[in-house]
Amino acid sequence: MVPVSSTIERERLQLRQAAPGDAAALTDLALRSKRHWGYDDAFIDAVRAELTVSEEQVAGGRVFVLEREGRIIGFYGLNWDPPTADLTWMFVDPTIIGRGHGRRLWEHAVGTARALGYREIVIESDPYAEGFYRSMGARREGGSPSRFIPGRELPFLRYSL
Repeated sequence: MVPVSSTIERERLQLRQAAPGDAAALTDLALRSKRHWGYDDAFIDAVRAELTVSEEQVAGGRVFVLEREGRIIGFYGLNWDPPTADLTWMFVDPTIIGRGHGRRLWEHAVGTARALGYREIVIESDPYAEGFYRSMGARREGGSPSRFIPGRELPFLRYSL
């Protein structure tokens, strides 16, 4: 059984499956979160398509949001190809990065993948997020060249379930 929704009472947070109507808000959050790391407008324009969340992707049931008092403050997406789940997105509102919300999303993603019987999660990470994933227990297994910044490598990480 996939954990579809849970409430974290202390902060009035709710983790739930995204709805197709959330797609535009998720795209906006992804772009704002990416911009937090100092990327310029040209880079953001180059990655916009990659960070655009469509209603169809959300309707597939593999995107989950973290809300506080009805406002989306983070989300993640998984794609699965047995026995591996691919973390396609994980973003937190840049105004609250560092407050444990990424950990909540990560733990939910791990629980979701486990509940579905997957053995591992793979992540092609932004270099600025690598430390977070490693602190969650993922291990780096190489990298791949960035399609947008020549000479830059994107960390490839793996997390065993």
